[in-house]
Amino acid sequence: MIFEKNILFHIYNQGNNREKIFYDERNYDYFLFKLKRYVHPYADILAWCLMPNHFHLMVYVRETEIYILNDEISKKQKIRSLNESIGILLRTYTRAINKQENRSGSLFRNGTKAVAVNSLKSLMPTLAITQNTLLLASILSEKQYPQICFNYIHLNPVRAKLVKNPVEWKYSSAQDYYGKRENKLTNIEVAQNFVDTNLAPHLSQPLT
Repeated sequence: MIFEKNILFHIYNQGNNREKIFYDERNYDYFLFKLKRYVHPYADILAWCLMPNHFHLMVYVRETEIYILNDEISKKQKIRSLNESIGILLRTYTRAINKQENRSGSLFRNGTKAVAVNSLKSLMPTLAITQNTLLLASILSEKQYPQICFNYIHLNPVRAKLVKNPVEWKYSSAQDYYGKRENKLTNIEVAQNFVDTNLAPHLSQPLT
């Protein structure tokens, strides 16, 4: 993954062999705790969705590297990249799940994907995912693809037939955008600079 400052990225991965990565509610909560610890210092999280066997994030990268405390006693600092931090997130989460489920080996597929969604040089030629189809991104503008990505992330549970309305899915940022809980992770103000945060026009029935 190659990150750039001041760029939106769609980050995603799935379970190895499409197996589960979340087994119960505490797993979703633990992953969100890890997101806040390891991704939030570098980026504003604009959209997220955790599905039983995969996850999606849309983030606005503020920093690609930050200084972290390396030694509590000497107070020495070292530089850690966003790439490294995501790797730590996935490794530590994997260890916890392996212990919980008495399993071993990789939990996630090799190579977490990160696609720049408001940089045309990164989009062409690539595949942009719409609600029902795959669309070649050769003619998409820098404004169109962030909206497609934002909608796609939130509509994942609907397409998977887990819920009829994205706001019903507890493990996505849709509930943050519709004020259904205390928001501790999603930066709505930054998101509004890039996308229309109203999902209702993209559904067969309005959000309530």
